[in-house]
Amino acid sequence: MYAFIDTLVRILKKVVPEPIVRPLRPLYHRMLAFLMALAYGFPARKLTVIGITGTKGKSTTAEMVFAILRAAGHKTALLSTIRFAVEDASEPNRYKMTLQGRGFAQAFMRKALAAGCTHLVIEVTSESVLQYRHQFLDLDALIVTNIQREHIESHGSFEKYVAAKRVIVDTLAASPKAARILVANSDIPESRAFLSARVTEAIGFSERELADVSGDTRGIRFSYAGTPVSLPLPGAFNAMNALAAMKLGEALGVPVSTSAAALTALPLVRGRVEHVDADQDFIVVIDYAHTPDSLRALYSAFPNERKICVLGNTGGGRDTWKRPEMGKIADEVCEQVILTNEDPYDEDPRAIVDAMATGMRRAPTIIMDRREAIRAALRMARPGDAVLISGKGTDPFIMGPKGSKTPWDDASVVREELGRLHFLRSKAR
Repeated sequence: MYAFIDTLVRILKKVVPEPIVRPLRPLYHRMLAFLMALAYGFPARKLTVIGITGTKGKSTTAEMVFAILRAAGHKTALLSTIRFAVEDASEPNRYKMTLQGRGFAQAFMRKALAAGCTHLVIEVTSESVLQYRHQFLDLDALIVTNIQREHIESHGSFEKYVAAKRVIVDTLAASPKAARILVANSDIPESRAFLSARVTEAIGFSERELADVSGDTRGIRFSYAGTPVSLPLPGAFNAMNALAAMKLGEALGVPVSTSAAALTALPLVRGRVEHVDADQDFIVVIDYAHTPDSLRALYSAFPNERKICVLGNTGGGRDTWKRPEMGKIADEVCEQVILTNEDPYDEDPRAIVDAMATGMRRAPTIIMDRREAIRAALRMARPGDAVLISGKGTDPFIMGPKGSKTPWDDASVVREELGRLHFLRSKAR
């Protein structure tokens, strides 16, 4: 059914003029959400559905909750920005979209049920709200990781962006499920306000609850409720993601010790502070960081290393406000800054990086070819340095004009370029 509707909509978009479609779009999205849920038999009613939303940390937190639920013995499925998983079966999300429309989530939930799953972890974005993709998910629980400035232009203002997040919270409150659990970051005013929602259980989480915090470039260690956790992901922000996941686990009846063990054994989260190792004598990390706050958090995870930073500004035609701010953060923290192309869409890619450079006191190195930029950064690296490549994470394409897509994977390119660097250095000896 999903494949049929997807094909039909693509055909209609080509033949029906945009001025006719525009006023009908809200009604279309609402009707489609209902009809697809009906076609698949309202599968969310038969699952325990945990939504994850927030400006940053959604994918990592989703992976953590997925691991915790499985460790507790629940057959679980995952629908995230990074991948679609039903227990051990997993495939990458190549749609360059967190929550697909046209009934994709309903089809996936039906597949999860057919595989015997009882639980589903699903990322829910503010932009999906604009197309009513959050409807008929029948949430049992929701984590709000944090609220920061993002998607300002698509929503119209920061206040409207927060309001879209509130709609997701209200969707939980209106869910037909008997237990409706909300876990929200109480350190941030906007998400703390969500804790007043009419749910059966509202749980705040705060950095103050983390004890004995220590870490290095490979992970962070802390204690929660007297239980030590050794997380194989660096950064205080990941400790907060883990805290949110553990708090949800508690509310669902999972012992803290079980959650701690699951997090200690957490598999690689691709594109999220992902170390790429090829016997080099310096650190190379791939990360999705695409907002000022997430970029700052990434850099803070490597406080003692000389940093060589490769970044662009994801999403031509959107969030132009953050461009000089991203440049400013890199300029303040990184020894070397290389600005490069990410996803210009229909905008001039050079104009994007030039806007980033206006926030910098030093003149950056600008290399528009992303592979060449990565190659240059790796060649600049000295033993003990950290090469931090941000903005793409697991994004499978570089998006260009008129919907063009160039297949891409930062981690694969890094491995190829490290291999080339090893060859050149061994040849020079």
